[in-house]
Amino acid sequence: MTWRHSASILLLPAAIVVAGCGAGTSSPPRAELVPSPPAPPATTAAAPASATARAARTPRGQLTVHVTRPVRLHARPGGRVAGRLTPRTAFGSATIVPVVRIRGAWLGVVTAALPNGRLGWIPASAALVAYRSRYRVDVSLRHRRVVVRRGDRVVLRFPVAVGSPGTPTPTGRFAVTDKLFTNDPGSPYGCCILALSAQQPHTPQGWGGGDRVAIHATNLPETIGTAASLGCMRGPADEVRRAVRLVPLGTIVRIRA
Repeated sequence: MTWRHSASILLLPAAIVVAGCGAGTSSPPRAELVPSPPAPPATTAAAPASATARAARTPRGQLTVHVTRPVRLHARPGGRVAGRLTPRTAFGSATIVPVVRIRGAWLGVVTAALPNGRLGWIPASAALVAYRSRYRVDVSLRHRRVVVRRGDRVVLRFPVAVGSPGTPTPTGRFAVTDKLFTNDPGSPYGCCILALSAQQPHTPQGWGGGDRVAIHATNLPETIGTAASLGCMRGPADEVRRAVRLVPLGTIVRIRA
C-alpha cells in the first residue's frame, strides 16, 4: 500500500484489522483505513546527527524522530539486530517514533517492531528529521479514562471501554504509531483510530486479527466505561476524532492499571 505525504488524506485500498477491537467473535472486524498526515516537524536538516543533537538539547517536549529510510533496530547500542524500521508503518503512515533514552550516538526508541516493554536502539544518523512534541496521553484502566495533555494542560478527557478480564489491556509505555480514519462510522472501530505500539499477548483462541492495541471509536457506545474489549480502548466518536486530529504521531501513551 502507498500513501503520499501531503495535506490531503488518501484512501488505502486494503482492509486492515487491529487487535482488541472485536466483541469476542472469532471473525475480526475489518475497515477501510485512511491515514491522517502527521503534523509538520519542527526541525529538518540535511545533517541527520546534528538535527537530532539540536532537538535533544531543546529542553521542552518529547524528543521524536521521523525515520526516512530503512534502519536496523538493535537490542542495545551497537548490539545484535533485533528488528527493522521502514519509512512506512504496516498501516501506511510515516514511521515516527519517540526517543526515550540516549546513549552516545544511539537513540532508544519505542516501537511496535519489538515486544511490549522492549526498547529498540537506532544510530542517530538514521533519524533525518528530529523534533519535540509537548503532547502526551495517559490512560487509567481503573478509571477507564483517557487524558490528553499538551505540556501541563489537559486538552481532552474522555471515558473508554477497556479490555475484559480474559483479554486485559496491556500496561506500560507505548507510542502512537498511526492516526487512521475508517470512512465508515458504523464500523467496529467507529470513525477513527489511534493505533499504538502496544501488543495484546492474550489474543483469544480463534481470533483471526492481529495483536495490535488501539484507542478508537466504536459502534457499541453502550460498552464505554466497561471492561468489554479484547484489549483496545473504545471511546466516544467526537472525542476520539478530536484526539486523532490533535495528537502527533510518536506521542508517548502511558497505560496504567
